[in-house]
Amino acid sequence: MRYVDSPMPAGRRLLVPLLLAALVATPSCRRLRSATSEAEPRPVTARGDLAADERATIDLFRQSSPSVVFITTLSRRRTGLFRIAEIPRGEGSGFVWDADGHVVTNFHVIQGASSARVTLADGSTWPASFVGGAPDRDLAVLRIFPTGRTLRPILIGTSKDLLVGQKVFAIGNPFGLDQSLSTGIVSALGRSIESVTGRQIEGVIQTDAAINPGNSGGPLLDSAGRLIGVNTAIASTTGSSAGIGFAVPVDTVNQVVPQLIQHGRVIRPRLGVTLADDAVAARLGVEGALILSVEPDTGAAEAGLRGTTRDEDGSLLLGDVVTRAGERPVRSADDLIAALEEKKPGETLPLLVLRAGETVRVAVSLSAAP
Repeated sequence: MRYVDSPMPAGRRLLVPLLLAALVATPSCRRLRSATSEAEPRPVTARGDLAADERATIDLFRQSSPSVVFITTLSRRRTGLFRIAEIPRGEGSGFVWDADGHVVTNFHVIQGASSARVTLADGSTWPASFVGGAPDRDLAVLRIFPTGRTLRPILIGTSKDLLVGQKVFAIGNPFGLDQSLSTGIVSALGRSIESVTGRQIEGVIQTDAAINPGNSGGPLLDSAGRLIGVNTAIASTTGSSAGIGFAVPVDTVNQVVPQLIQHGRVIRPRLGVTLADDAVAARLGVEGALILSVEPDTGAAEAGLRGTTRDEDGSLLLGDVVTRAGERPVRSADDLIAALEEKKPGETLPLLVLRAGETVRVAVSLSAAP
């Protein structure tokens, strides 16, 4: 409803200030003003005990937050003719992996940095050295030597038995606000996202827990306070949380991190073939991983896999097309590489290949990639 003021006659306008002055001067009005000036704060109403789920969340944060760190990256910049200074480059999160000072974060958090500093939950800051990185998995390991500090490694869980709908908790440093907790659920499982190298990271966890810039590299926890993923990316048109966040599953993390600590890189199994680009395979009408060449003295050569050649007339003779690797259907080169990376050097990878219109089964012994 709209209200429209109507004009007041001039004589009445003169009476209004006089009446107000008279009212203020009356004893009752003075008593009202006196009572108002003596007003005191309202008493606090007792709230009773916290709800069970609130207590559980508080306990989880108290248990897990000492394992979460704040990472600041630096880059060198020339500030004068003969002077080079390190200036802040970016921020991210991470977590303590073990008592030896290894810290896990996302590779993209430290990518391109000249150095990094790690701030622990107690506020102390320590220089960090780079141990190793797996850009295809967006994971990296740093190391600190915090003299006189006792580190609390994060508890490790598993991602293979996660269920859509179960509660999750993210701790990190969004927008530089350290030790921030957000809650949500597992929204979906088995997602794929692109890594910094363009390769697909598979088995990714989707969550609606708020993940913002600065959360990258921080832990995603289950209700027992165990690590189930490393927060790595969001789907957003604004750059801030839109309720769709992604985390690298802990089962992948638990395979990759020990290799980074021991070797500084991921030791991949070697099949011993060169694969055609998927766009080339598509133009040739091939669905699967087309083998272009087979390296000598490898498991692929010993298993009898065949590469692409030309006949005497120059016509193209397609090599073997891998259509299945283990239990995984192969529709592209990425599918075969993903199946390969689930194996270790020394293991055997069974393949189903299409050769000259016929289906052939082979088993390839995997060696370590150089």
